[in-house]
Amino acid sequence: MNIFNVISLAGGLALFLYGMRIMGDGLKYGASSSFKKAVEKVTNNPAIGFLMGLAITAVIQSSTATIVITSGLVGAGILSLHQSLGVILGANVGTTVTGQIIRLLDLKADATSWLNFFKPSTLAPIASVLGILLIMAFHFRNSETYGQIAIGFGILFTGLLNMTAAVSPLSESPAFSQLFVRMSVNPILGFLTGAAVAFLIQSSSATIGILQALSFTGALTFSSIYSIIIGIYLGDCVTTAIVCSIGAKPDAKRTGMVHILFNLYEIVLLSVSISLLHRLGLLDRIWSIPITSGGIANTHTIFNLTAAILMLPFCGLLEKASRVIVKGDLSQGEGIKKYLETLDPKFYSTPTLALSSVHQSVSAMASLACEGASVALEQLTEYDAAQIKKLQENEGEIDTLADAVENYLIHLSPHAETDYTNDQLNYYLRCLSEFERIGDHAINLTDNAAEIAKSSVQFSPTAQQELVVLQEAVLQIMEYANKAFVDLDLVAARHIEPLEEVIDDLVDTLRGNHTHRLREGLCNVDAGINFLNILTNVERIADQCSNVGVYTIALTDFEIGKTHHDYLRYLHKGGDELFNQEYRDVHEAFFRKLEAIES
Repeated sequence: MNIFNVISLAGGLALFLYGMRIMGDGLKYGASSSFKKAVEKVTNNPAIGFLMGLAITAVIQSSTATIVITSGLVGAGILSLHQSLGVILGANVGTTVTGQIIRLLDLKADATSWLNFFKPSTLAPIASVLGILLIMAFHFRNSETYGQIAIGFGILFTGLLNMTAAVSPLSESPAFSQLFVRMSVNPILGFLTGAAVAFLIQSSSATIGILQALSFTGALTFSSIYSIIIGIYLGDCVTTAIVCSIGAKPDAKRTGMVHILFNLYEIVLLSVSISLLHRLGLLDRIWSIPITSGGIANTHTIFNLTAAILMLPFCGLLEKASRVIVKGDLSQGEGIKKYLETLDPKFYSTPTLALSSVHQSVSAMASLACEGASVALEQLTEYDAAQIKKLQENEGEIDTLADAVENYLIHLSPHAETDYTNDQLNYYLRCLSEFERIGDHAINLTDNAAEIAKSSVQFSPTAQQELVVLQEAVLQIMEYANKAFVDLDLVAARHIEPLEEVIDDLVDTLRGNHTHRLREGLCNVDAGINFLNILTNVERIADQCSNVGVYTIALTDFEIGKTHHDYLRYLHKGGDELFNQEYRDVHEAFFRKLEAIES
């Protein structure tokens, strides 16, 4: 094996890791909301959680991602620590699916056989072509996400094929064979190798993939790879310990600790079991013969599946141990705890009282969402990591409140016997969804702010001043929306739609100005992309405020409640003179400020 093979191997590994990352990112992005909703429905039965954790991890291709998201849900109070146990065990089994996909390298078929379509050498270009078509030629919802997944799959297999080709000369290397002979004799060496590689590349699936590529040299045997696979579980522990401990609350940390304890139990179980089985001669048949890519995938799956099934009836012990190791009790943030406590099922028999509690909780959501969006806008010019962290905590509280209120309203609905009570119930369901989305767009804005800070992107002075004008309009519309909901203020609600139309005009004008600056070379592309993303999120925040305003007006006007889209069309066509006059006044006020910037 010469220097060119080493370069090819390194390049193949880079492609493999990058392909796994972008495929995983695409899958996580596309499945994250479904994952969250699914996990929230986990009961206290660990077996159901186990199946869910297995299925979700098989989809998003990352046990670490599953455990981190589960840890976040526990930290937010959406899941209990006990409910997370089965999910964690299932995640360890789900992560073996990647290896089962990679085993397609073993597939052998005649040149004309249809089975060739399933070989990586065929799947890689097909997936790449499909991915680029989805990204560049199609424009349906989530087409880019699906394209990213396909491209990632193609890159992953291309990298794997490069690694396999690069290591093929090792099949004739006595030194390479001797290395794995040493691992057979000294399992500790293999154990430490597996742990180190898994920790360095932050992925147990990728480490297994590397082993599968090396299996084509014919030098790997079960006796040389079992200790490496067991070592991978230790490297996985270190990754989880780092990811789940930073800034987490006690129960969230305990979720990570459960995963670590399970991996340590698995290491001990497998090490002792394999040693005993080998001494008894039960592994002689597979001990020293070359192992294939499929054999490695099966070994990895059997190890994890066996350990998980044996632990499932006793997973409560992991919970107890995690509580002993991680001290302190999780308590809801004082900011939302009192609102969650008011959502008392005893009020179901008195819907008026129940809806009063709901109003308080959604009002808290409204304040958190509008405050978060305001802070996020400030980060565009004055980035502050501490403020970002606080905003993310606020977003967690908004999601917790939204889930709790939605669940409460669903259970309350059978008790809502009058039309008015039903109208109020639907009003709260609609508004909480709008405020939750405002919170989501605030997080998107912080992502834009982080990208600007990270890449030292500088907007032109004109663009910065334009954003200040737009920010003023958005803060004003959020103030109206908050007041309209919290106080059921119809005057504030009627101020929203004229301002929303002006914000749409401002966004269109700023997009046009941005395009002009790009043509004139006054703005670079990176800054321009962030500028457009900011405009999109701001426009959507205004849309959410518009919906709150219309829902509030419709609560007292039955006709608007039935046809609020027709009502908006009527306003936009100039049918209401009060709307027209306010739109003209607001438009003139804000566009006068834009003209001052230009001059």
